[in-house]
Amino acid sequence: LQEDGYQVEAVRNKGYHIVDSPDVMTKEELESLMSTRWAGKNIVYYDATDSTNLRIKQLGREGAPHGTLAVAEQQAAGRGRRGRSWESPAGCGIYMSILLRPDIEPDKAPMLTLVAACSVAESLQDLCTGNMQVQIKWPNDIIISGKKLAGILTEMNVRAGKVDYVVVGMGINVNIADFPEKIRKTATSLRIESGRRIERAPVIAAVMERLEADYRIFMRTQDLSGLMDAYSRMLVNKDRDVLILGEKEQYRAHALGITPMGELIVRRGNGAEEKIRAGEVSVRGVYGYV
Repeated sequence: LQEDGYQVEAVRNKGYHIVDSPDVMTKEELESLMSTRWAGKNIVYYDATDSTNLRIKQLGREGAPHGTLAVAEQQAAGRGRRGRSWESPAGCGIYMSILLRPDIEPDKAPMLTLVAACSVAESLQDLCTGNMQVQIKWPNDIIISGKKLAGILTEMNVRAGKVDYVVVGMGINVNIADFPEKIRKTATSLRIESGRRIERAPVIAAVMERLEADYRIFMRTQDLSGLMDAYSRMLVNKDRDVLILGEKEQYRAHALGITPMGELIVRRGNGAEEKIRAGEVSVRGVYGYV
């Protein structure tokens, strides 16, 4: 039992009892919970893999259908934005990537990162109780209590000038009870914030349901105009001073909101307003992560 993740306590002269049990996911459980039409209907499950984004990209090249979802119990090479690694311990997180085949121009595909961020944040907010507030740090980090709860990595493949497929990878810290010292001040989990263990499979199903709905809204206009109100309500950067970290310069500005194309609108100290694109810069809080 201990090898399978159960915490067993020995009591002298009485025997043993189970203190805590693992949250074990199966492909069959995930399939039984999906109430969507296409998002997550075709599930590929791995006990362990290098990266669900890599697996979905391979499936995309092999012709897998729109909405195919790869889920892993553990990743050996999870990645975040700008080449950063993503800690992926077994049994306590959600590591999944979905294959999308949108009929859009390549320059519009980056907006799907913000669509996914909105979907994940909305889903997690529905699961939260009490005063916990789920927020988004532009463009796609999911935040609770000023710490990172989830991250999203979007990758695109183009063929003959058209989008062949888009991979949206999502990593969510669910039942992690503690973090390494180097990220403890900036990372959190649903378990830490709620004080209780959360079943992961229903979270995955909830995210897929919301993503399917938000994707439909996005595809109607092929911009974020239909999701701007929801995204802006959760935007932790809005009406706050931020640090813009670009390759050529770093400067302080005041964040005003986003455009329908997903750009962050900021006002510099001299009053000039500008729009910055995700992928070109990083945004940090003036006095910390947010």
